[in-house]
Amino acid sequence: MTAEEREAPVLEHVPDLPMAAGERIQRAVQSVISGKTDEIRTVLTVLLAEGHVLLEDVPGVGKTQLARAFAAAIGGTVRRIQCTPDLLPSDITGMSVLDRASGELRFQPGPVFANIVIADEINRASPKTQAALLECMAEGQVTVDGVTHRLPTPFLVVATQNPIDMEGTYALPEAQRDRFMVRLELGYPDEGAELAMVQARETAQPLDAVRPVTTEEQFSAEIAAAHAVRAHELVERYAVRLARATREHPDVRLGASPRATLQLVRAAKARAHLLGRDWLSPDDVKALAQHVLPHHLVMHDPRARHDDARAVVAHAIASTVAPVMR
Repeated sequence: MTAEEREAPVLEHVPDLPMAAGERIQRAVQSVISGKTDEIRTVLTVLLAEGHVLLEDVPGVGKTQLARAFAAAIGGTVRRIQCTPDLLPSDITGMSVLDRASGELRFQPGPVFANIVIADEINRASPKTQAALLECMAEGQVTVDGVTHRLPTPFLVVATQNPIDMEGTYALPEAQRDRFMVRLELGYPDEGAELAMVQARETAQPLDAVRPVTTEEQFSAEIAAAHAVRAHELVERYAVRLARATREHPDVRLGASPRATLQLVRAAKARAHLLGRDWLSPDDVKALAQHVLPHHLVMHDPRARHDDARAVVAHAIASTVAPVMR
């Protein structure tokens, strides 16, 4: 045992509990998206944690198919918003329209009223339109003409950015990025997965074959169970110390926010639930930190890339003593 392990707090081990719904959803999505097991698992984790995903990747790697496959597997609705500079906030949230029959204003819901909302190329929308998503993502509701309308549950925003073609785009402000629980890259599939995709889609569309593997009520129960995962104070303190370590790094101007810490714990609880546990492990926190924390950081160097932020989080993980499970 190392000196660091001797100094680490020790938590009593608790037996695991069975869980199957998450595996059914994952298998259904994998029938559409080949070779991306870890990425699919991460999106499922975010969905259970009631968070949102920012996918930054080149076109054609399956970002939209991924979101549609999740919606089909949980029996939910999906809407796609193609973000452009002339897109208005009301094009997302909806608006009040005059009902000619009654002479009264009637609310016409926008595409944000769905279980999974795909905001393609979100950085092409103006800052005002981007801001229209803030209330939706943070509070699960839309307010139009002073009237608040609840969004359906579960509710997940999957926003995409193309890191190559950045001309004519509006960079997401820190407040907008802070609403996303996870920033993820799908990347190109390996040769075997790409070949399997080509062969599977020569005569059919795998997405058409996906059927719901759970009901809305069952999935809502899974979300509630993920929220109910027990977290020992020592593990919560570990998550807090990871976030605080990013704020103390010399290359960082703004470290992970308290909202990022909350998102990390929520995501870690969802991971524990997917693994069949009703208790939170330091390994859950550590596994999600590299997905949850980096995009919350603002580096001193404006030319810094996401990999630089990931290196800061890796340093925080390496330098922060985790409780030891026994």
